[in-house]
Amino acid sequence: MTERDGTRVLAVVPARGGSKGVPGKNLAKVGEDPLVARAVRALRSSARVDEVVVSTDSTEIGTVAKAAGAVVLPRPAELSGDSVSSEAVLLHVLDAFEQEHGHAPDVVLMVQCTSPFIATETIDNVVAQVADNGWDCALTAVRVHEFLWQRDAEGGAVAVNHDAAVRPRRQERAPEFRETGAVYGMRVSGFRAARHRFFGRIGLVETPAEHAIEIDTPEDLAVARLLAATLEPPVPELVDVDAVVTDFDGVHTDDHALVLQDGTEGVMVSRSDGAGVARLLAAGVPLLILSVEQNPVVAARAAKLGAQVLHGVGDKAAVLKTWLAEQRLDPARVAYVGNDLRDLEAMALVGWPIAVQDARPEVRRAARLVLDRPGGYGAVREVADLVLHAVERRKEQ
Repeated sequence: MTERDGTRVLAVVPARGGSKGVPGKNLAKVGEDPLVARAVRALRSSARVDEVVVSTDSTEIGTVAKAAGAVVLPRPAELSGDSVSSEAVLLHVLDAFEQEHGHAPDVVLMVQCTSPFIATETIDNVVAQVADNGWDCALTAVRVHEFLWQRDAEGGAVAVNHDAAVRPRRQERAPEFRETGAVYGMRVSGFRAARHRFFGRIGLVETPAEHAIEIDTPEDLAVARLLAATLEPPVPELVDVDAVVTDFDGVHTDDHALVLQDGTEGVMVSRSDGAGVARLLAAGVPLLILSVEQNPVVAARAAKLGAQVLHGVGDKAAVLKTWLAEQRLDPARVAYVGNDLRDLEAMALVGWPIAVQDARPEVRRAARLVLDRPGGYGAVREVADLVLHAVERRKEQ
């Protein structure tokens, strides 16, 4: 059994309690969630991020960040002022991570929660620039064709990035890129040596203009709230359940198997799925893997996840019905995640039949929810996040 991506990625969200421009900024709501929660949930939705840490000097921010799924690291007093660099905060988090885990991550991300519209694809692309494409660090930026000016000592206008006597059309100008401040990615070894977010070969990830807003003033916050109302789809129905049941092949895996010379099989699984299951179990929501396959790899993966497993099952629906009765679970409050025709009868027994993105058409039609992610690429993590979001909402009520 092989983890899909061996690169260890740590994401850090610096979030101080104090803010001069917008008091309480990191807890200000855009859409339904505070800014710090939006940043944490964007990171948790990435299949390439292994752990999210919020560094803060605020108990209230820490409470919100933890509820959103982050590990909270309180800052020492010397890192709590407004003149402290983000690099100093990153180094503090890296030191704490290495002390706890006994090893360093390969890549560290710094994500600013003052950028409320960070897409999962953007996070994945920043990680890819460093982990896959050979850049030492990377940043998010937006394409611009602006004519910039400065004032001279006498107050007169001076052209900065153009010749004031030449007025080319937009399409004739080479584009420039403005740093958005949303996501920075760094190879950890290089960052420790440079002690700065930019070093070596710098990669750039272009983001859409509508995602590039950064909140520094009350006016920025007002604009972000208006954008959220138009850009973001309605919040999906919460997957409010007491247990999750999943198929194995095609849900925890991409439905491929590696057959070795001795006849044993190996599969590829997602590291982010493991993190999602761990948080699900920690929240008291059991997960059962129900599989037709009588393959040792199924039991091995379940053991690593700490999940219950029933495999070598011929009639999934019958076995599921028995398990629900033994666990005294209301079927209406159980989710079943499947991908193939053999899952249909089991899906019909529960209140939340769910299909992975690449499931058979018949399974997609039978599902109450079709996931954004395919099997083996973070689908289980996506379900875990949706269930945990419902758990958090219940606690808030």
